[in-house]
Amino acid sequence: MPQEYEIELKVRDYELDLQGIVNNSVYQNYLEHARHEYLLAHNVDFAALHAERIDLVVTRVEIDYKDSLKSQDRFVVKTSMSKEGNVRIVFHQRIERLPDQKTMIAAKITGVCLKCGRPSRPETAGLELQELQEIQ
Repeated sequence: MPQEYEIELKVRDYELDLQGIVNNSVYQNYLEHARHEYLLAHNVDFAALHAERIDLVVTRVEIDYKDSLKSQDRFVVKTSMSKEGNVRIVFHQRIERLPDQKTMIAAKITGVCLKCGRPSRPETAGLELQELQEIQ
């Protein structure tokens, strides 16, 4: 498995549901933010790509909810990326609570690169997977 990119975040009160835990839909926001930061850290800019009519889109989301985050919990989202077939990009992500590093979420996010609306190899968007997997 390639080395993981990490981003640390903190639960905000408005992200909680009636039960006092992070709402299940909010976890997808955390995961998406981490994917965007991962790509930005590797000079992949969504706005610049879109201007070139290249879009990265999610086609499948698989999430295993292991435990719940609560108000003010600190956590890290760990992200790595791989290629599946010719056009699919897979992000492997975990959310771990700090400081105990307990896994709260395990996710597999599958996406594709579209060029002018048609599936295209990830390299079209500058996603050289070998390069992205080697995080300094």
